[in-house]
Amino acid sequence: MPITLEQAKVGMADHIDQQVIDEFRRASFLLDQLTFDNAVSPGTGGSTLTYGYTRLKTPSTAGFREINSEYTANEADRENQYVNLKIFGGAFKIDRVIQDTSGQINEMNFQMQQKIKGAANLFHYTVINGDSAVDSKAFDGLDKALTGSNTELNTDSVIDLSEEAGLDSKKFALLDEIDNFLAELDGRPTMLMGNSKLITKIKSVARRAGYATKSEDGFGRTVTGYDGIPLVDLEYFYDGTSTIPVVPIINRTVGTEQTGLTDLYAVSLGMDGFHGVSPTGNKVVRTFLPDFNSPGAVKTGEVEMVAAVALKATRKAGVLRNIKVQ
Repeated sequence: MPITLEQAKVGMADHIDQQVIDEFRRASFLLDQLTFDNAVSPGTGGSTLTYGYTRLKTPSTAGFREINSEYTANEADRENQYVNLKIFGGAFKIDRVIQDTSGQINEMNFQMQQKIKGAANLFHYTVINGDSAVDSKAFDGLDKALTGSNTELNTDSVIDLSEEAGLDSKKFALLDEIDNFLAELDGRPTMLMGNSKLITKIKSVARRAGYATKSEDGFGRTVTGYDGIPLVDLEYFYDGTSTIPVVPIINRTVGTEQTGLTDLYAVSLGMDGFHGVSPTGNKVVRTFLPDFNSPGAVKTGEVEMVAAVALKATRKAGVLRNIKVQ
């Protein structure tokens, strides 16, 4: 049965598990809104964690015909897709003396919150950039799924938003580009996702043109939207050595070598569009807390998710390429 993190929380008896779920929801608007198809049973037919589904590539068409003539045959185009659930999260170690002497900031709570934020950022990064052919431990993300699709737009030109002074004069041109992008999708997307530089510029243009809207998330925080569609900053990913935007700012050849380019992603969340995948049951997130009453000076805590994402129809997600932000 499809389940959200909010619904998974209801079925948990442990208050600590409920708090961890809420921390994941606070850390990620995407995770808070995402529906998980908890349909994978790894114990059936072996230890596989594979989720199979059919992706609609091209819908069927209809037309008129004359008397004594036949319809021109046309079939919807679909393809079988498979995604393997991946295990991700992290561990932390605390000396029992550090925990016993921690002051106002409980050391275990602090480490748990930071680990949850790290796991949420890793999920964001993989949702966009994941490629199992490059990293077998990761699931495939939207960049790979949308490359070459009908909803990968603006691959041959550059939308220049690099100069702050020009935003006012370019606002309607940018809005036209975004509206044309949204028109290629099947229905209104649930959210638009990008990095902080791009989302900030779109918010600025939306305010200038009167298209900025406000709503609240499940925790009462204000969410700014473009004409009612939430604008989601996927923030940064720390890989242990450097911090980079989840949606990268890169150089590409678009006619000539271009610098400071990034992309805007749109997704329609739902079981017929873009959704998460998890094992059966409502344990989307698992925690293993340190037991400071047992022998051993240094204790280990862990946070873990087993999940992946699936795109059921290519027009339920899209990417607007080559937006110059710096």
